[in-house]
Amino acid sequence: MITGGNRGLGRALTLAALNAGHTVVATVRGEHSLPEHERLTVQTLDVRERQAAREAVALAAKHLGRIDVLVNNAGYGLIGAVEEVSEEDARAIVGTNLLGPFWLSQATIPIMRDQGGGHIVQISTVGAVGTMPMLGLYNSTKWGLEGFSEAMAAEVQQFGIRVSLIEPGALDTDWASGSMRFSSPANAYADLRTKLFGTTEVPWPQGESSGGTTPEDAAAAILARVAAKSDQRLRVLVGDDAPAQVRAALDLRHDDYSRDPRFPVA
Repeated sequence: MITGGNRGLGRALTLAALNAGHTVVATVRGEHSLPEHERLTVQTLDVRERQAAREAVALAAKHLGRIDVLVNNAGYGLIGAVEEVSEEDARAIVGTNLLGPFWLSQATIPIMRDQGGGHIVQISTVGAVGTMPMLGLYNSTKWGLEGFSEAMAAEVQQFGIRVSLIEPGALDTDWASGSMRFSSPANAYADLRTKLFGTTEVPWPQGESSGGTTPEDAAAAILARVAAKSDQRLRVLVGDDAPAQVRAALDLRHDDYSRDPRFPVA
């Protein structure tokens, strides 16, 4: 079962899973362009709605007979300084990026427990390790995703349920363009916005791909993680740029903590 299956990484995962012989239930918010396939079922789902998530999981389990893998992929980015973010902005992204995976995981655990195991795959980001200005609320949702998922992994291990946090670096999708949302900009942050993004225009102009790991390569790495039963890592880096980004973020945090004279020196 893959959420957000119509675009970007979710679409690549859906197609890769089908090509690998899996049967897939893919969820979408509305209209979609996924191809017809005898092993693909498309369901409409707004992951922000807890009851809708529970009903979608129950329907998928009834259709499939079981749910071996849940991929919580649905999500989006938001550009906005903390001061700029409206209540509507905040509730929408927290509902999608954080509560959506929470509701779906919550609904799927009993099914996986009863069937003797399963795998919950959370699509996170290297931005769950560090932060950057103007992406604070997006980063917060992914930090929250990692927080409950790490606790959940320890809770459900006894039932034979694996949990993976996938941390991609840059992906060559429309995440930073067509899928990006923007808060109403305040003039006080115009200089910072220009320094970070090269423009004060919101939404920014659509341009060429910024590069990064292709969604197909990322999907292949995720499927390989699912197949690697003996790999007990919780966090899995995807993309050549991901390790360096995580290292840099951890170094900054370590440097901050080390200012406390009581902090142990490695």
